[in-house]
Amino acid sequence: MRDSSWRSPRPAPPSPRAASVPAARSAVLSRRAALGLAAAVPLAASGAPAAYAATTIGGERLGRGGVQVLGGSALPERLTARAWLVADHESGEVLAAYDAHRRLAPASTLKMLFADTVLKRFERTETRKATDGDLADVPAGSSLVGIKPGITYTVEQLWQGVFLRSGNDAVHVLSHMNGGIAVTVAQMQARARDLQALDTHVVSPDGFDHKGQLSSAYDLTLFARHGLADADFRGYCATKTADFPAGGKKTFQIQNTDRLLTGAWGVRPYDGLIGVKNGYTSHAGNTFTGAATRDGRTLLVTVMHPKNGGSGVYEETAQLLDWGFENAAKVRPVGTLVEPLSAGGASATPARKAPKAAGASAADTGPASAGSSWGLFAGAGGAFALLAGGAFALRGRRRAATGEDGEEGSARHRR
Repeated sequence: MRDSSWRSPRPAPPSPRAASVPAARSAVLSRRAALGLAAAVPLAASGAPAAYAATTIGGERLGRGGVQVLGGSALPERLTARAWLVADHESGEVLAAYDAHRRLAPASTLKMLFADTVLKRFERTETRKATDGDLADVPAGSSLVGIKPGITYTVEQLWQGVFLRSGNDAVHVLSHMNGGIAVTVAQMQARARDLQALDTHVVSPDGFDHKGQLSSAYDLTLFARHGLADADFRGYCATKTADFPAGGKKTFQIQNTDRLLTGAWGVRPYDGLIGVKNGYTSHAGNTFTGAATRDGRTLLVTVMHPKNGGSGVYEETAQLLDWGFENAAKVRPVGTLVEPLSAGGASATPARKAPKAAGASAADTGPASAGSSWGLFAGAGGAFALLAGGAFALRGRRRAATGEDGEEGSARHRR
């Protein structure tokens, strides 16, 4: 179902979609070339999570560790998230943030970037008969909407599976329609670079736990802001329930896993919420980016990895939204959500030294010169993503042996 009721209370900022970067499906990397490319990847991209991005994306204050806020009333007292950010949807002004550029596992909030990249490539009415090959590389333990080989689905139904149930099976069917996992990963990385989401390193299109798959509160908020500029994206993320094919003329109902939208599991629905995406894995913990409108203003909030499990991510998001609506006119912005390069956004200048989180060890903090090496990685992102995608299925099999759970959908850990 398409939600056509929500409209930005003020004109949305221009956000034309980046032209996709074509990926040569038959590209072959020699072993020597692959090793050379791997050597150029910074520490954060290779799996050791850097504490912060070595860039000044969004403003100098956002590159600092700790809480960044200028004016307004006191922030909520019991925030436990490892990173969070509050921003105005229209202006892009960041009202407050905590470790905004800290690189953390994103879980299924990365599906916002997947939608930003792939959503407009297919008409809603196009169909796909699912095959065993479409589902062969879905990681064990993934959240699933319930796609079965031999059943034909519309693109609209597949996107409902992505947004409502966070179905990795739906992501993989759409990715195979798009040319395959490797092609889609390369396109997502190119889209992230255009959005200037330089904290993000894509390994798989579904957000499942994979070594080196990272993003930040800042980047996830960028993905949400630009996704919400699209009517289909808005409609899908605001849909609470839908009927999903079960074969023949049979259907079953699916419900959105966003508890702040539906009120499931005892969470009070947030007044004015319009989406956008939640996530959970055993490694990432809970992540969430939400958008809500009140009194003519739309705010975006991203919360990553709160200590409180279960509904804690929604409770902290609601507290930050409340604070934002109360203080938006009182605070001075501490940064801004930058515009895409393709829309004329100014390219950010790498910082000389990445700030280190309090208590961070050398093992989880990138090198001081990470800014230049990350830039080198970004330039080679498409080729590296193809390499990563090629090894994706093997990693998926190894993950099955670890018993790692998928976002919001593991049979053992579904809440």
